[in-house]
Amino acid sequence: MIFAKQHQRRIANLKNTAMGFLGRLRANRDGTAMIEFALVGPVLILLLLGTFELGAVMLTSTLMEGALRDASRYGVTGQELNEDARLARIREILGERTLGLVDLDTARIEVLVYPGFADIGQPEGFIDANANASYDAGETFTDTNGNGTWDADSGVPGPGGSGDIVLYRLIYDWPLITPLISSILGSDGTLALTASLVVRNEPWEEP
Repeated sequence: MIFAKQHQRRIANLKNTAMGFLGRLRANRDGTAMIEFALVGPVLILLLLGTFELGAVMLTSTLMEGALRDASRYGVTGQELNEDARLARIREILGERTLGLVDLDTARIEVLVYPGFADIGQPEGFIDANANASYDAGETFTDTNGNGTWDADSGVPGPGGSGDIVLYRLIYDWPLITPLISSILGSDGTLALTASLVVRNEPWEEP
């Protein structure tokens, strides 16, 4: 009889101990923050990185536009008449004003001369022999830029001479590192940034 009562007390103590442990375990919130961060943290980090990258893209785009303005201000003056030297300085200005955010070795710099503002971006004229509105059959064409081939853009490469109309264009494929931005805005892991500006060179030569 005494042994049975002792056994019952032991069982009751074990139950109380187990219930107390489970109660303390339910009340313990020490690991909650860690678990919540493990679930939410990666999303927040991606959003934060995406915000920083979007800001860097906007900054780079603004710098590209400003760089083109400064480069064109130099180009229109004719203070350097040698076209190669002028183009080299234009490239230097673009590099300086973009603060290293644009890799000029991979960027495309276009400086093109046109007869008039209406000619900007227009293709070279051709005789549409098969009447399909496309140059695709070796048709006779007007070689406006003198390179021996038909071009969809008739601009002549170079900074131009006195009074010429010049298009400045800077194209750069920004390498995206954030999957969120890449999936929404990018293509093949890059985002194409383009800045362009059209000016008329100063009449530095006497008429």
